[in-house]
Amino acid sequence: MIRFILTFLTLVLFFILTFPLYLVILLIRKISPKTAAKIGQPIVSAGFKVVLAAAGVKVEKSGLENVPDEPVLFCANHRSIADVPVFYTTVPNLTGIIAKKEVRKIPFLSWWMILLNCLFLDRSDVKQALKTILRGTENIKQGSSMCIMPEGTRNHGDEMLTFKEGSFKMAEKSGCPVVPVAIWKTDEIFELHMPRVKGQKVRIHYCEPIIMSGLSREEQKHLGILARERIAKALEEIKEN
Repeated sequence: MIRFILTFLTLVLFFILTFPLYLVILLIRKISPKTAAKIGQPIVSAGFKVVLAAAGVKVEKSGLENVPDEPVLFCANHRSIADVPVFYTTVPNLTGIIAKKEVRKIPFLSWWMILLNCLFLDRSDVKQALKTILRGTENIKQGSSMCIMPEGTRNHGDEMLTFKEGSFKMAEKSGCPVVPVAIWKTDEIFELHMPRVKGQKVRIHYCEPIIMSGLSREEQKHLGILARERIAKALEEIKEN
């Protein structure tokens, strides 16, 4: 319970101390959203590193050499609320995340997310979901990578849920590479024994990218299957090691 309190207080302290910076970056965003995101992401990454350290979490990353030096669509399996901090402390690209609409109601956190070109998806409203995907596609075309978790919800099972093919429309419409991301043991930090926070070594691996130009039309229709297979293979290798 002490670790839970320490982690929570660290997060609150981050929001308080960085609020003046947030206001400055918010003004910059009115002139250049991309510049604001470039300034804001290292701040958010540093904050998440401190929060993870307070929780006793050690992140082991691999496969960064697989990430192209261009905007991409990252797609990751989803095990925990800690997936986002782990992702942001390791990702080398300027990246916005597609989050569920409920996250937008969380003050401070959602404010920073908007600065980083994150978007909020309402899966219950097809029309609004399509608008979100189109905005994500536009972000990619303008130089910002996007990340989505195609399972659609957190999953603690050994087998991943089916990936929703609609999640990959951003890659289909922009032609950008898809980088599958395998995340392991993040749910053992908190979700599997709430409200206790447990120190844990977690793994994140960036898989070999899927290049759209190298796929047939039929393969492009089933990006979710291809991405899921690469993540599943990476997770098996992680478990063996």
